[in-house]
This record gives sequence, structure tokens and C-alpha cells, in this order.
Amino acid sequence: MVVKGWWWKFSGVIIFLYVIIGGLTIPTRSGITKSQPGSAQSGDSISMTVEGYNTHFLSAGLNRAWLKLDSLYAIKAKNVNATSEVDISITFDIPKIFPATENVQPLTLIIDNEIDGAFVQPNSLFVTLSDSSYSDKSQWINAEMKAFNKAKGIKFPYRNILNETIRNTFFHVALWFAMFILLIIGLYHAIQYLRTGNFDHDIQSSSFNRIAIMYGIFGLITGSIWAKFTWNTFWTTDVKLNMTAVAMLIYLAYLVLRGSSSDHDKRAKVSASYSIFAFLALIPLVFVIPRLTDSLHPGNGGNPALGGEDLDNTLRLFFYPSIVALILLGSWMANLLIRYERLKEKIFMK
Repeated sequence: MVVKGWWWKFSGVIIFLYVIIGGLTIPTRSGITKSQPGSAQSGDSISMTVEGYNTHFLSAGLNRAWLKLDSLYAIKAKNVNATSEVDISITFDIPKIFPATENVQPLTLIIDNEIDGAFVQPNSLFVTLSDSSYSDKSQWINAEMKAFNKAKGIKFPYRNILNETIRNTFFHVALWFAMFILLIIGLYHAIQYLRTGNFDHDIQSSSFNRIAIMYGIFGLITGSIWAKFTWNTFWTTDVKLNMTAVAMLIYLAYLVLRGSSSDHDKRAKVSASYSIFAFLALIPLVFVIPRLTDSLHPGNGGNPALGGEDLDNTLRLFFYPSIVALILLGSWMANLLIRYERLKEKIFMK
């Protein structure tokens, strides 16, 4: 599968440079790192101290805040006092009467200003109810929450804990997507070799598999570094991580298998057969087993991924181009390997 011409190679380089430059320079949106206290009683008057991220509380001048119960009810802050660009104190009078029956109600903190726009901290305050009566809702408002400001410019979403490491989405996640595409190409040529006996398909299959395995190793490394920043450890007993590691060990055995025989015909047949087995093993290890159990890793065990704030439209501007760029660059490297292996084959045949 040698693709001729330079346009796609040049495109891969340009797109990847676009991802690196844009992905590393565009700022993240404002957010809330932490707030205190985390609990209160209904009827209390509390003063919350909030620490922001990439915020401009002093520069913005007017800051507004709410504690939101649900889509219908919220309470507005009694007083908002900014002490620095990232620190703010907010006073709330918690209503004694809640339009709810559960004894403990989580409230979402919303802060809004002209520079940062509106941003939230879900479940920032848990209120224990002393009275669950529905009779009086006069302290709850909703109408004033409609006129939110919008942050100017292109910004990546803020996710607590992830912070700036959300940019690793363009590399860690994109590497796995590109790896699967390259493995599928390698699988296709493995099947074609077993069907036709043409050694050129063996060369192409092994070349694409090698680059895909390299991507997988880079994916494990970038994921391990990401885990250190978000989970405070390079590796955990998380099922997704361990199953992925097992899948990569199976593919590493493919490289060992190819180097264990000097008989071209035997090596090609065994490698092609093993390539099919390795890909079939990859599917349940990476896509099935992790979804059957709880997992810290997004996309598994009920932990969502690639949706909402995890992958908003701003991230998509760089995430999908990153996948395309890595596929093109991987194909370029695979093509170089193919040409090298073909040259070796010609020398061997002489």
C-alpha cells in the first residue's frame, strides 16, 4: 500500500504542526479549582471562599454568583467580593425551605463576569435540610440566570484535575485512534498474503504493524505521564490500563516471532496468522472487558468520554486533525519501511 506523491506527506506535517502550535498555545477557559465550605444547613448564612483558575475576578469588576439546585431553582449571592484575580468570597443566605424531599441536596456554584463568562463547579455545596416543605419558594429564583456573559475567543474547556493536561487528548488519545487504523491496514495485508502468497503483502503488513506498535508504545507512555498528573501515579490496577498493556505485549510478541526465523516463507505465514490472532485479541481486551467493570479511565465502566466537556467543539478542531496527521505520518513511515524491506528482498534474491 505504497502511496505515491508528496502531497499527503506534506499535508501530514502541516496538519501536525497546526495541532502542536494551536494545541499548546490556546488557553483553557476559566474554572473553579476549589471552594469552601463544602456543606451547610438549610437556613444558614455562609461565606464561601473560592479559588479560580485562569480567572480575572478583580479585572472584571462586577462578579455575579448563584447556587443552583436544578433547572428551575437557584439562589443568588448576597455579596460577592474579589480579593485577587483568582480568589473571591461569596456570601449566600441558604433558604430554610427547599423545593425537594431528599434530606441532602447538592448545589452547583455558578460564577459569571464579563471577561471570563459563566463557569460552574458541580456539587460544590451539600445542604442538609431541616424542613422539606414545599410551601414557600419565594427565596428561589431563576429569571436572573438567563443573561450570562460569554468568554471571548477560542478556549479549551476547563476540567478540574485535568487542568492544562487536557491538551494530551491531541496526542495520547489520537495515537490510539491512529494505531487502530494502521493495525487494520496491516491486518488487511496479512489476510491478502495468506490468500495470494504474494510476499509484498507480508512486507506491507509487517511495516504497518511495526509503526502501529510504536504508536501503541507512545500511547502507553503519554497515558502514564497523564496518569501521574491526574491520578498521582504512573500506573494503577485499572482494568483498561492493564488490558491495553496485555494487548501491546501480544503485539510485541509479533516482532519477536518475525525475528525468530530466517525462512522467509515460514516467517511470512506464521506472522500473517499471528497478526490476525493479535488483532482479534485486541478487540475484547481493549473494547469489551474494560466496559464490563468499573474503571477510572474515561469511556469505560460508566465513565463517559469524547462527549460534552470532555471533547467540546474547540477540542474537536485539533483532536480530529491530530488523528488524520498521525495516520498520514504513520503511513509515511510505513512506506519508508516498505521501500527498505523491498530493497533488502531484491538484494537477498540476487
